[in-house]
Amino acid sequence: MNKLLTFDYYKRKYNQIILKRFFPNIYLEKIVKRHYKVVTGKKLNLRNPKTVSEKLWWIALYWQSPLIVKCADKYLMREYAKDCGCEEILVPLLGVYNNAEEIDFDALPQKFVLKCNHGCGGHILCEDKSKLDIEATKKQLNNCLSEDYGKRFFEFHYSKIPPKIICEKFLDFSMEKSLIDYKIHCFNGKPAFFLVCTDRDYHDDSVVITSYSLEWEKLSLLKDEGKVDVSKPELLNEMIEYAEKLSKPFPYVRMDFYNVENKKYLGEFTFTPQGNFMTYYKDSTLEMMGDLLKLPKKYKR
Repeated sequence: MNKLLTFDYYKRKYNQIILKRFFPNIYLEKIVKRHYKVVTGKKLNLRNPKTVSEKLWWIALYWQSPLIVKCADKYLMREYAKDCGCEEILVPLLGVYNNAEEIDFDALPQKFVLKCNHGCGGHILCEDKSKLDIEATKKQLNNCLSEDYGKRFFEFHYSKIPPKIICEKFLDFSMEKSLIDYKIHCFNGKPAFFLVCTDRDYHDDSVVITSYSLEWEKLSLLKDEGKVDVSKPELLNEMIEYAEKLSKPFPYVRMDFYNVENKKYLGEFTFTPQGNFMTYYKDSTLEMMGDLLKLPKKYKR
């Protein structure tokens, strides 16, 4: 059986009709602990969490701030960025739709990106509109809209996002240096280090990942560290400054940036990387990140 079992599997495992109705907190704790045990083989310590994975599960259960929901929303996060004075790093928005039938493909440029705002993946990168299968595109987008990503993968904040489709400007990644994705891990409003993604192939989802310090010194935080040397970006300090400004309200967030034609763009806010497990990191790295993450008081709804 696949280790990444669905939310519905655990619903059947417990007498959740009673738990969910009368003891919702216990209900969520039970299924999360079981999910964690299945994936890692370890017991989830929520009373005294140590690793970053344990602490992120604690946050998912006990600190679901509405601002996390807003910034995980790929559409509404733009409003937050504007409020923070960071509008200039947003990818230009071409349209927003409630369903695929609302999209006027004739009005769109030859190149564009379509994606849903309430989950992960499922992007449609259109490099030539004349070759786009519009009906298949509509079907894919509507299927994505109907999926409760948060419920399926235990990333609960996604379930609270009203699903929409957004269309953004196509960023030209044809230049070699433009293939780089800069991911800044931030703890309690302070950037800590970079994950740098290179040699990305969007067709087979392959990528080379390397870790760097804020001073651009190569680290060794991953189990399979990329054997590449990435040049220090000219906009390094600016990316760090934007990450610090935008991450300030959150115990943890990963800020994703692109650098295209010497211009920086904000990709997205990531609050639950790899579903809170981050198995690509060394155990020592998960403990180090756990030390950096200071938990807030439980959020009062």
